[in-house]
Amino acid sequence: MLVEEVTKPTAEVVAGLTRLLPQLSSTALPLSAEELEDIVASPSTVLFAARDGDRVIGTLTLVLFRVPTGVRAWIEDVVVDEAERGRGISSALTRAALDRARREGARTVDLTSRPSREVANQVYQHLGFEQRQTNVWRFDFGA
Repeated sequence: MLVEEVTKPTAEVVAGLTRLLPQLSSTALPLSAEELEDIVASPSTVLFAARDGDRVIGTLTLVLFRVPTGVRAWIEDVVVDEAERGRGISSALTRAALDRARREGARTVDLTSRPSREVANQVYQHLGFEQRQTNVWRFDFGA
């Protein structure tokens, strides 16, 4: 298994995301090559892919942005193929994102994970993430 930063929206990456995103969210829409190109080209997002040969078996998106108090980093959309779970893939993806965030000058990295995702939460705790006592607020524009 190899973890790498995606720099081109290849057919393998599009196919991998098409297969993986529904495993993350039942409301996730298929991602087009053009949308993937936007993600890869953005200076504020880094898409990581875990591969087994040419097959994408996991992904993670690192969001990096500057605010007046410094560089912030946020991990989003971590998903590992159901058939590949338990092999340390999410840990490897997360470590790669943490390394990149550190190189970019972030002092912290945040993420959210539903309490029902018990294994994922255990992985994050094992990697050193600490649960924050904060409120997460969302404004929903509707469907």
